[in-house]
Amino acid sequence: MTPPPPSEPVPGGGPFRILFVCTGSICRSPIAERLTQLGLSRRLAGYESGRIELASAGTWGHEGALMEPFAAEVVREFGGDPEDFRGRELQDEHVAEADLVLTATLDHRAHVVSMGHASGLRTFTLKEFTRLVGVVDGSAVPDGDLVERGRFLVRAAAALRGRLAAPGPEWDEVADPYGSPLTVFRACASEINTAIDPMLTALTARTGM
Repeated sequence: MTPPPPSEPVPGGGPFRILFVCTGSICRSPIAERLTQLGLSRRLAGYESGRIELASAGTWGHEGALMEPFAAEVVREFGGDPEDFRGRELQDEHVAEADLVLTATLDHRAHVVSMGHASGLRTFTLKEFTRLVGVVDGSAVPDGDLVERGRFLVRAAAALRGRLAAPGPEWDEVADPYGSPLTVFRACASEINTAIDPMLTALTARTGM
């Protein structure tokens, strides 16, 4: 089916909202948010990009803070844009509005789930979600609208979670680089980007350029 031109509304209701969560909202979650935005821009036409909304917050978020300088630097090194970012404290409405919550660690995931809003089936660590989505049969994912694809993948990952445990307790986590040298931030960003890329390929049915 030929996609509608940019001037026409895209059917399917509201966008698919992804929320990234870490501790301070100035390192891991903004890196993930901006690298995801970069990955989407390489896969989607302009009118499609509005079908997915990205945000980030921290369980002890520095409200209104700029991205940590090394975090901003590694985002630029990957080709992303760290500008106009402001940290946020995680609030109930952030969780309630998200279709998918991706956290840096298992503790962050537990914090989100403890907030309620029926979030347990749509909250994963970033690496956990990528690991689970990686075994979903691609032919079973619905074609067409990105929101429909995203919600299907969330349900599929939730169904697989109890059957596909991680090899170790830290396997699905991204360690906090705060206070570390630039080399550690580069390694953290590379780890995050490695997790993001196959997730976006599954979500959009397109590989990055």
